[in-house]
Amino acid sequence: MGGWAIAVHGGAGVDPNLPLNRQEEAKQLLTRVLNLGISALRSNLSAIDVVELVVRELETDPVFNSGRGSALTEKGTVEMEASIMDGPKRRCGAVSGLTTVKNPVSLARLVMDKSPHSYLAFNGAEDFARQQGVEVVDNEYFITPDNVGMLKLAKEANAILFDYRIPASGYETCGSGIESPIQMNGLPISVYAPETVGCVVVDREGRCAAATSTGGLMNKMIGRIGDSPLIGAGTYACDLCGVSCTGEGEAIIRGTLAREVGAVMEYKGLGLQEAVDFVIKHRLDEGKAGLIAVSNKGEVAYGFNCNGMFRGCASEDGFMEVGIWE
Repeated sequence: MGGWAIAVHGGAGVDPNLPLNRQEEAKQLLTRVLNLGISALRSNLSAIDVVELVVRELETDPVFNSGRGSALTEKGTVEMEASIMDGPKRRCGAVSGLTTVKNPVSLARLVMDKSPHSYLAFNGAEDFARQQGVEVVDNEYFITPDNVGMLKLAKEANAILFDYRIPASGYETCGSGIESPIQMNGLPISVYAPETVGCVVVDREGRCAAATSTGGLMNKMIGRIGDSPLIGAGTYACDLCGVSCTGEGEAIIRGTLAREVGAVMEYKGLGLQEAVDFVIKHRLDEGKAGLIAVSNKGEVAYGFNCNGMFRGCASEDGFMEVGIWE
């Protein structure tokens, strides 16, 4: 075994005009949670415990899009989702449609540990949370003034798109009043996609784990489920590696992105960074995304095909990096 390694992310697809103070705030949070995970690993906490611990901390801070600070639905409410996976025996748990659970990743952990299922959603997940006695809060707790403003902008942009009535062809002219409309499933949409969070860890025993949590897309339809709670898409861990993805959820789902990293390591014999690079290049079609990964050898890697990804990584040999851009 090559010792422990850890990586965290706060989302891929970063506004190139993001103010410097916002960049610094994000890097400070990434550094803080990275050091939290490092301290836990040095204390011999297991990989699955460390990914939950780190993602809980990210959910509690409103800087990124998970827990408090989650993106808002078209109705101005929050619907959160998360998943967690333990590489040994590929145990997993996932939740969607949460509106009151303070830390979605911990409910996902309870689905894995305390239920006969792998995935609970909406009312069933909320009921399970209350049965398990997890901390719940009013939906307003998750809503920040920044996100209320972003929702207003997203709605205004959508109004322009809807005024063009989105023709059956010639999408490139649609929404010409908006610079570079986002494309999803080949259709132009105008939603703000703030940053998902995730963590991957391999501990000293070579056990890999991964966890991902998000509020989803700003101005998303009620009931929309993205890649973050989907095992094999947004999150995956096995004997070889642990992976957490971020970016255009629909493209990540189509490419089963997280599982693909493990698959090409297993079936093509690629190393961790080679596998990450291969998957980012060949499995996203025209989608934009990024991912972080660790291997059972104590390696850490990341990749993205967009203009930036909030990330931090470290390993037991003393390597540590926190960054946003290429």
